[in-house]
Parts: sequence; C-alpha cells; structure tokens
Amino acid sequence: MSQHQPEFPEEFEAARNNAKVGTVLVSQSARNRVWYLHLRPGERIGYHCHVLDYFWTCLTHGRAQSRINGTAPTARDYAPGDTAHMSYGKGECMVHDLENIGGTDLVFITVENLDSANDPLPLPDGVEPTGVIPDRITVE
Repeated sequence: MSQHQPEFPEEFEAARNNAKVGTVLVSQSARNRVWYLHLRPGERIGYHCHVLDYFWTCLTHGRAQSRINGTAPTARDYAPGDTAHMSYGKGECMVHDLENIGGTDLVFITVENLDSANDPLPLPDGVEPTGVIPDRITVE
C-alpha cells in the first residue's frame, strides 16, 4: 500500500508551526482567539496547524475541499450554521488547508480555546487582533 504524498509538500512541512488558522484574527483574550475566514471561489487558505480545542461555524452556503494531515483532498458542501467542534490531546494536532471549489463565497468564524491540552503555537509576525470583521480581504 502506498502512502499519499501531500499536495504542496514544502508548505505542508512548514505548516506544523503555522498558527494562522484564519485570514483575520478578530479578537484574542486570555481564553480564546476568534478568527474570520472568507474565501472567494477558487481561493485557498494554505496549510495551517490546529493544536488547540476549537470550533468553527459556517456563515454561508458553499463547497470546499480540504487536505487533512497530508491526505488526498475531500470535498463537502456547507450551509449557514454548520458547526464542528474539535479537540486535541497532549501532543496531538491537525494540519490542513481549505479550498473553495464552489461558485459562492465561503465565510467561517473559528474560535480557539487557549486553555487546551497543548500550548498555543506562536502567532506569525504581524498577526494582531483587529477588533473588526473586514468587508472583504484577499487570501494570502
């Protein structure tokens, strides 16, 4: 049995240190980080690493695919209110990306719990809470 080679292998390897799980950090307290993610059709947020317990909620209809821990992409449809809660034990993590493969914008809010089994990864340089949800941003 052959193992799947992750797409974007250099990005995948570097992602274990990438704590930027959204496009904008809206808020951070001693307990939580609140992220905003807006993907236009064809846009992709690159591989990033989840080490903290968190949940996401989708605010729009759409379709996206994700490559989780180096696996082949899996696609699913999203609807407003779709929510998933994720939890990680000490030393556990998930590295994934998200690519909008539908014809509509996708918008998510993600809330990370800083009081989790793992310490939070450091935020990349220049990532600071904005206090606002932007009208529109460009995904890097």
